[in-house]
Amino acid sequence: MTSTNLHVVDHPLVQHKLSLMRERDRSTKGFRELLNEIGMLLCYEVTRDLPLELVDIETPLTPMKSPKIAGKKLTFAPILRAGVGFLDGMLALVPAARVTHIGLYRDPETLQAVEYFFKAPQDLSDRTAILMDPMLATGNSACAAASLLKARGARDIRFVCLLAAPEGIAQFQAEHADIPIWTAAVDERLNDHGYIIPGLGDAGDRMYGTK
Repeated sequence: MTSTNLHVVDHPLVQHKLSLMRERDRSTKGFRELLNEIGMLLCYEVTRDLPLELVDIETPLTPMKSPKIAGKKLTFAPILRAGVGFLDGMLALVPAARVTHIGLYRDPETLQAVEYFFKAPQDLSDRTAILMDPMLATGNSACAAASLLKARGARDIRFVCLLAAPEGIAQFQAEHADIPIWTAAVDERLNDHGYIIPGLGDAGDRMYGTK
């Protein structure tokens, strides 16, 4: 599957850590730590082209012009609950970022996303929003979250996930063709229950020990 708006992060560290996370017997602690580490690595990739501007600073030896990120900074927007697993790693890299919380759950019968919470900075239109969720399965939650961000004024949105299914990618790109996707892997398919195959199970359950 190819798309100019789909970026598969094939860095060896990302792929190695993803393989460890896929293992059935990986502990809750280990899974959570790996998700945090991969979140940091994916943050490098999704922010690679942020605009820079030259500003005047002074080193211990001399004044100079040096690049800093231009304009308002980022807002990280995890989809609760599993998206929070990326948050600490990303905040370690960009501690000044604001955080938007998007509460959605998947109806087990319809597989549609149901909103229960949304809290964001007032100036979303001036910030790059990094929407994050470990799994892009059916695409319903990601599409709903992106629509919520747009409705609150976000204009520059990027989506980061750990795993994606072809069905979820197609659904997301059909509804939000303007939003690029970064993922560590595109897996084979969804099963009858909407889980990614081969996948790694339910990321939220594995992260919080509720499986």
